[in-house]
Amino acid sequence: MALVNAGVVVLDCAEPEKLAEFYKGLLGAEETDMTANRVEIEGPGGFRMAFRRDANATPPSWPRPENSLQVHLDFVVEDLDEAERGIVGLGGRPVEAKDPAGPHEERGFSDPAGHSFTLRRAVTPTSPKQG
Repeated sequence: MALVNAGVVVLDCAEPEKLAEFYKGLLGAEETDMTANRVEIEGPGGFRMAFRRDANATPPSWPRPENSLQVHLDFVVEDLDEAERGIVGLGGRPVEAKDPAGPHEERGFSDPAGHSFTLRRAVTPTSPKQG
């Protein structure tokens, strides 16, 4: 039995309303709750995020080493180029310009408040060997 139920990913930021708009566009999410200092959204798959006002919030500087990575989100997409265009249109920015070598194609970005996240291309599962 689980000790806790699934919760909400919460990002601190100076302007929760603006950051919620970015993630609503990114995830196709709906606003589910709003107070003076917090906005919560939920995506079609039930993924929940909230954005809490912190006037002193300082965005992480990743990938620069002087400020360590504090939180990192991974999102799965079908088309990296299309998703990148959408993210830039919503106010996000790329932080890694090339696809790294390895089994997954992925690209790094930051949201308008500076939180980092990665897009990872959905991998089509292969069927097990018969035999």
